[in-house]
Amino acid sequence: MRKAMVFAILSTFAILLLLPFGCGETSDDKIIIGLSFAEFDIERWPREKDKMQELAEAAGAEVIWASADKDAKRQNDQIENMVTKGADVIIIVAYDGASCVSAVEQAAKDGVACIAYDRLIPTDKLAAYITFDNVEVGRQQALGVLAVKKKGRFVLLGGSPTDNNATLVRMGQMKALQQYIDSGDIEIVADQWVEGWSQEKAVGIIENILTKQQNKIDAIVSSNDGTALGAIQALEAQKLAGVVPLSGQDATAPACKAVVEGKLTVTVFKDINLLSPMAVDMAMELAKGEKLTGLTDRSLAELTGKNDLKGSVPCNFLPVVQVTKDNLYDVVIKSGFQKWEEVYKDIPEGDRPPKI
Repeated sequence: MRKAMVFAILSTFAILLLLPFGCGETSDDKIIIGLSFAEFDIERWPREKDKMQELAEAAGAEVIWASADKDAKRQNDQIENMVTKGADVIIIVAYDGASCVSAVEQAAKDGVACIAYDRLIPTDKLAAYITFDNVEVGRQQALGVLAVKKKGRFVLLGGSPTDNNATLVRMGQMKALQQYIDSGDIEIVADQWVEGWSQEKAVGIIENILTKQQNKIDAIVSSNDGTALGAIQALEAQKLAGVVPLSGQDATAPACKAVVEGKLTVTVFKDINLLSPMAVDMAMELAKGEKLTGLTDRSLAELTGKNDLKGSVPCNFLPVVQVTKDNLYDVVIKSGFQKWEEVYKDIPEGDRPPKI
């Protein structure tokens, strides 16, 4: 009996050895792409998650994703978990780029490539950093405001201090504003940064500034649509919405509606329909061991303004478009980026363009 049992076990083992490895379709046969998001409060992130997931799955990959809900430690833990689950590549929208460095460097040690998506993670262990030209975003914001007001008391409303993009946007804003500040035509009466790009926090910040300045402000250069919408809420309470020129970025539906209504002077359109496919294409290439093309190495010192940071990152910066009331329909609606119904809802019929 014992001999028969041993023989059966050995025979079974021999048969298993002869079977081809990976026989049948399992998750091990698929490329696994991780999508790590800082949060989903900003309109664009859920849209981009869905777009990348759709594209990756259409390319035959399996997708795992997570949102950190604005918690840097949670995002690091989620990235580590994606590595454990077998992710080949992870696309990361960092909440706190500096805090994310350790997770990216550990992933690289484990052989998992990481792509910084739209927000820089300052380490040369990144496989790529893809984004829009954030310096140009800031410049176009300031130029949009300056087209209406070139003199007076200006407020600067920066983005999140944990996001390097906020620094780059400010650099662009100052490229346009500095000559007017130097000449004395513009006085910066307040300069605040908004944690997490939070619309709610922006409301309180602008309320406090208006109180301190006794409502005597002439323009607000705000760094994104969320903070701009918060500023509008504070301005409306003082009957200043549409009176004080104001900037944003992202061309979100509520911001585009505010542009049409005259409450927001300018937003900046960044075509995520270009960025999301680029990220997925790169992820698939990296997972297959292919070399990425079309990237330019940029030093971390240049990208962050911090000369103590060494190394460089392969980058691709996409162009941006200034959007005002004059070109919003052509740029944002005709491209299908936002829906006519959402942007022109409640707008008098005589003030809205034909429905597409």
